[in-house]
Amino acid sequence: MYKERIITEKLRSLFSTFPVVVVSGARQVGKSTLLKHTFPDVPSILFDAALDVGAARREPDVFLDNHPAPVILDEIQYAGELVSAIKRRVDKNKRPGMYLLTGSQQWSVLKGISESLAGRAVFLTLEGFALTEIGQCIDHPSWLQRWLDGPDAVINDRPKRFEPGRTLYEQLWRGWLPETDTLPLEMIPAFYQGYLQTYIERDVRLIQDVLDWQQFDKFVQLTAALTAQEINFSQLGRDIGITTQTAKRWLSVLSATFQWQDVYAYSGNTIKRISGKPKGYMADTGLVCALQMISSPRTLAGHPMTGALFETAVVGEMRKHCRQLSVPPAMYHWRSHSGPEVDLILERDGILFPIEIKLTAHPCRKDTSGITAFRKTYPQQRVAPGLVIAPCERFERISDHDYSLPWDSI
Repeated sequence: MYKERIITEKLRSLFSTFPVVVVSGARQVGKSTLLKHTFPDVPSILFDAALDVGAARREPDVFLDNHPAPVILDEIQYAGELVSAIKRRVDKNKRPGMYLLTGSQQWSVLKGISESLAGRAVFLTLEGFALTEIGQCIDHPSWLQRWLDGPDAVINDRPKRFEPGRTLYEQLWRGWLPETDTLPLEMIPAFYQGYLQTYIERDVRLIQDVLDWQQFDKFVQLTAALTAQEINFSQLGRDIGITTQTAKRWLSVLSATFQWQDVYAYSGNTIKRISGKPKGYMADTGLVCALQMISSPRTLAGHPMTGALFETAVVGEMRKHCRQLSVPPAMYHWRSHSGPEVDLILERDGILFPIEIKLTAHPCRKDTSGITAFRKTYPQQRVAPGLVIAPCERFERISDHDYSLPWDSI
């Protein structure tokens, strides 16, 4: 059964305004399904690395003559020769709703699209399911949107919780890809094994000439173990015997294929010593569990990675909801060299929204210490009430300026 996505209305609006809309995202997040469901009357062509479909690579203009707009061009990275031909047609007869493109890489072709179709194309990134999509609770603004519009609205009308019918551990282990949402638990490991094999063989090999694939596999495993941490490239390379430059290059491959997301450090104008390193997150907690050989949801009880998995899931959830907003907030993390840190700082309209993520059922004042330190470091900034997002029971005040929020709020 198809599940509505939270960016559907934004997608429709963009395609009714711009000639080209590009929907990008990792493999298996549902790009093709989203477009076919949203635009059922628009024909779709799927490209392949091994086959020149319709001679699109050899004769791009003839291909577009045979497939007039509007048309969905799926996995456009396998037919990059079409981009210049699309540009010429848009320039000759520019109108809304001409081409819908999808791609699972940010490098090469998608980079070329952004350069060649500047002013002609808009971009959307699709990720795995959000909780509101799993439960189909998308008929009202999310708690995050209401919080950014003004925290008082959430404080006065406290958000409801989503009842997923599965435990937190199961959701973290199952992951967020549409296919894993309905698979039996015993089939999940086989799915991710196939996913990784396809990812390496199709996406990575297309954009990166890796001399030692076994070493690259180890690198992906190690990177997964570092989700929700600041990245030290020298240490990352040293741990598996590669150079710092190779570690940076390989991590950029993960970013280019939407498997890794960076959150940059917030510094402001303070003269205090603040860490400038980005934090990194794997895109899907289920993939992390597969790479770390975590065999079942119950093994997450007491596992040393469970806190990082929870933070990865919450950051991912917020990132998905930010993408649907017309003006998404900037997203940072903050850490002082003296110790205090805040997992997320959202910035919009000159206001900073500090958020801590804690794997505790009973968040308390002590969990807001990083947010308090942040306020003291930036007394001249406009700082909104803080949030501690946790697997707790209710939204409630836990300090003078801060609140706890259940992670499954909607």
